[in-house]
Order: sequence, then C-alpha cells, then structure tokens
Amino acid sequence: MIGAMGASVLVVDDDPAFLELATAVLRGMGAEQVTVASDAASGMVAAEASRPDAVLVDVGLPDRNGIELGKELASLPWRPRVVLTSTDDSIGAIAPAGRGGLPFVPKEQVTSDTMRRLLRPA
Repeated sequence: MIGAMGASVLVVDDDPAFLELATAVLRGMGAEQVTVASDAASGMVAAEASRPDAVLVDVGLPDRNGIELGKELASLPWRPRVVLTSTDDSIGAIAPAGRGGLPFVPKEQVTSDTMRRLLRPA
C-alpha cells in the first residue's frame, strides 16, 4: 500500500545508515509505520509483533542468510510482500522473482519506482 497510505513496512538490515535512509524513503512513499530490525532474529520478532504489509530484507545479515529469512517472512500467515536488498547487485541473479524467488532491488535503488511498485499490493 505504499503510495496509497496505510502501509506498514519492516526493514531488516544491519547497516544503521541504510536503516535511517530506508525509513525516510518509505515514509516519503506513504508508509504510515516503519519498523526496523538489525538482524534476522529481531526481524522475526518484529514481524510477529507488527505484522507488516511489506518487508525489506538485507541479504547479508550477521546471524542468518537474508534470502532464507525473506522466504520465511513471505510465508507468514498474512503473507507480507518481501523484497531483498543488498549492495551487491548480482544477488538478483541468485533470487530472481518469478522462479520461486523473491524480488530484489539493489540498495542504491531504494528510492526508485521499482521499489515502490514491489512494495505495493498486487
């Protein structure tokens, strides 16, 4: 529901600067609630507590593989939309959308229309 007010988004990333940037960008896109977590374990707790509409997940988390976490988050009962992020834009080839994988947006494109489209409900 980004762009259609009311969305809640969880951002799971261990980079404080990116968490700050993503929070500002998501609020600018219309997210009413942005929750952040710095690792996979706290991300799962935050997801259960806040039941976000969408989740941004860094592929390189300190305590777990972000792709695996993203798949687990995407299968939660309320089915949040999950988008993977990384500074390594070759990750898109590892977890391509449409082949059982999750959509990927490089971190430098967090402000893009692609990100907004991926976070919007289908």
